[in-house]
Amino acid sequence: MPRPTSPLYRLRRLLAACALGIHASVAAAAPAPVPATRPAAEVTVAVAANFAAPIRKIAAAFERESGHRVVMALGSTGSFYAQVRNGAPFHLLLAADEATPRRLEAEGLAVAGTRMTYAIGRLALWSAEPGRVDLQGQVLREGRFERLALANPRLAPYGAAAVQVMERLALPPLPAARRVQGESVGQVFQFVASGNATLGFVALAQVQSEGRIEKGSAWIVPQHLHDPIRQDAVLLLPGRDHAGARALLAYLGSEAARAVMRAHGYAH
Repeated sequence: MPRPTSPLYRLRRLLAACALGIHASVAAAAPAPVPATRPAAEVTVAVAANFAAPIRKIAAAFERESGHRVVMALGSTGSFYAQVRNGAPFHLLLAADEATPRRLEAEGLAVAGTRMTYAIGRLALWSAEPGRVDLQGQVLREGRFERLALANPRLAPYGAAAVQVMERLALPPLPAARRVQGESVGQVFQFVASGNATLGFVALAQVQSEGRIEKGSAWIVPQHLHDPIRQDAVLLLPGRDHAGARALLAYLGSEAARAVMRAHGYAH
């Protein structure tokens, strides 16, 4: 072994020092590991049928901005209440009323403090036939129709509002043969659109876009003829720690979402 003072010993020390320097330089030049991107979440949302048209546009914009994916189920608020009580794994409920989210919160099936009114709905009497419904709703008072459709008032708030309208107008009860009942306001729309009913009480949002009735004819029911249709959203227990569900709930209060709602006839 060479002595510490020999030329060979000094050469070996120099080569070792150079090797350490090279390793240090390579380590410093190597890029830092890229942290893993948080995967986008899939948000399952139970949506009242009347809100189908706006939520499709809102969800598409939300997906583009957030990267999350929205999976929607459309139906009656009453049916969704029963499903949630039976363990349906929805993250978020967009109801057609304010009572159902409040009840779910009281029963411990929704996250306390997350309930919010996202829209106030408007009711319309609609026919798929142009000119059938006048702007004052006289067609209803005069009985100039064969069959009238409305949603089940025990399940659908728009159905309950329709019953209030007929009561406040003091209209005589309709014979069963002239009355068609749907489970939801979405089903009522289908009855009228298909011709199975001459008229139907639907959500204004189902027939209006950009401030105009898209097809047929309609009477926008004055709001004093029924109680306000406050529509609340609430985070359900499966969505408690779900980032996508909380993000979508917050997005419903954004100006972008509200602009879509206004175009379909909703108030705030």
